[in-house]
Amino acid sequence: MRANVRTSCASARRLSGTTTCRPREPVVIRPAGEPSFVVQIHDASTMHFDFRLEVDGVLKSWSVPKGPSTDPRDKRLAIPTEDHPLEYRHFEGVIPEGEYGGGTVIVWDHGTYRPTSHDKRNRPVPFDEALENGHATFDLHGEKLRGRFALTRFHGREEKSGSSARKPTWLLVRTGSGRGKSGGGSPDPRRARSARTGRTLRQVAEVPDSPTWDPNAGEQ
Repeated sequence: MRANVRTSCASARRLSGTTTCRPREPVVIRPAGEPSFVVQIHDASTMHFDFRLEVDGVLKSWSVPKGPSTDPRDKRLAIPTEDHPLEYRHFEGVIPEGEYGGGTVIVWDHGTYRPTSHDKRNRPVPFDEALENGHATFDLHGEKLRGRFALTRFHGREEKSGSSARKPTWLLVRTGSGRGKSGGGSPDPRRARSARTGRTLRQVAEVPDSPTWDPNAGEQ
């Protein structure tokens, strides 16, 4: 069952003793035809950010332990994870203990992106092909993340030598100049607020009617 945002936020204020939770569904201007992206904060066995891009009808996903940074000097490790269904981009709630990824999830940022990858002759490269080649650039149009970013795959020494079965790792980097709306660096995940509801992880976890996610049935 989908939670009522107004009721949930009021409950969050009552339970947490705060007055700063403002339920809201901000208007995100989505340019026609542009695919979506979402950054979720996931308080599971380890706290991390999930960076997801809509590609070919699914959400291609990377776990970013320190979160995306708006500072071009920061290179953020991004570890590929399994694809997620598109409807998961809206999920904010609690995955039950015992389920894969059990823990609390908030939508820290969301919006659309525009692929910008080109080959050496400056010809556009399809985004899925750019990812397959190991280097993809794109412009994010989110509430907090805006501007050009790049995902670049690299192989560690263990992977190159064949002594490790781990997936190749990637780097997520803000390219060019300027900073996102949220300022420089990365947010504190425990203090960060949802772009959808204004709630923190703790407030979502404390609300009795927070949505849950079933890997087989989706949002409950």
